[in-house]
Amino acid sequence: MKDLSSEVPRDQEWITVEGFERQVRRSETRMLPCRGITCGPQYHWFGYYDKFQTDPTDRFVLSMRADFEGRTPQPEDYIEVGMIDTHQKNAWIPLGRSKAWNWQQGCMLQWLPQSPSKVLWNDRVSNRFVCRIRDVFTGDESVIDCPIYHVHPDGKAAVCLDYSRIQSVRLGYGYAGLPDPQQEILRPDKSCMEILDLTTGRRQGLFLVADIANGYPYQDAVEDDDKHYFIHAQWSPDGSRFLFLHRWSSISGRFPDFNTRMFTASADGGDIRLVTDKPLISHFVWHSPRTICIWREDGFKMFADDGSGVETTVYHAPNGHQSFLPGGEWMIADSYADPTGFQNLYLYNLRTAQVMPIGRYFLPADCRGEFRCDLHPRLTRSGRTLLLDTVHGGLGRQMVMVDLPV
Repeated sequence: MKDLSSEVPRDQEWITVEGFERQVRRSETRMLPCRGITCGPQYHWFGYYDKFQTDPTDRFVLSMRADFEGRTPQPEDYIEVGMIDTHQKNAWIPLGRSKAWNWQQGCMLQWLPQSPSKVLWNDRVSNRFVCRIRDVFTGDESVIDCPIYHVHPDGKAAVCLDYSRIQSVRLGYGYAGLPDPQQEILRPDKSCMEILDLTTGRRQGLFLVADIANGYPYQDAVEDDDKHYFIHAQWSPDGSRFLFLHRWSSISGRFPDFNTRMFTASADGGDIRLVTDKPLISHFVWHSPRTICIWREDGFKMFADDGSGVETTVYHAPNGHQSFLPGGEWMIADSYADPTGFQNLYLYNLRTAQVMPIGRYFLPADCRGEFRCDLHPRLTRSGRTLLLDTVHGGLGRQMVMVDLPV
């Protein structure tokens, strides 16, 4: 994959967020044809964009479905887990269910890397969160006593976070049902980053939230006011390192929402590097094993994973969820709803700075906040088709497929 982090586009049409929105509107964008693969009465979605939704042949599409939407999941609420057979009129194939889920990432349902037949997802069994690994063709299933967050590219391990801690500070990303035992502790000394062996079920603690909060000083720290946690971990493409976000919120309300720093670590939890502690860090994806693309403040930036903290602007655009097509030259991204209520979907070429708007999807005002329905554009294995979660059809959250023009 070519490293394009030093190639800074000069496209002045997209120099500000407002300019981006004007350009999209006057481009008279027509949505690329999309085909629905789910329908009511249940609500279907997949969530985040950093895992495999389809099997290696792109025939089977994983999905979650619920009987309700528009409210916070309660401990007794469960969702169904299944897959859609696109060769059999989008038939639903049930696989199981989960009581460990949220609206943004579901239950971490995904195809196991390097496997043609196994999927995995998180669940809650009595007083613990677990991970289920199921062979979709034989029905064989194992249960591991630890929920996963992001799976290593070789499919043999996963990085794991504390979902109870996340639930206590960031609704929409944690799981209901198991209260945070250190709810009142601002710098928890039991909440930690873990590596899970998916073959043996062995768990290895790497470092604590308190280790990062105390060991890596940050500006304007207030020891008795900042509540700390880990969220959003992701392995590098070659599996040699993983990134994670260290966040803290103010219990007194001295600043809104949360502050964020991004770190990376080696696979054994060592060689921890600060990628950036600049304000307004949001969505991210590895562009290469040594380069990370992050949306920050007013657009997408490239950071080298070398601890330098140097950023290179890729282009200015509203916050959204980004992925790279095979080869790394084209980026696919969406946006949150613009002032007219539309989520914009577009392609961006890192080499030429060409922007190709390919869709606008209306998001009603009652689909915002914790249970919003982001497009979360996800590439199939071939890289030629997108899967989207959307409410634009008026049937609640459902999934559609879009064939890409590049």
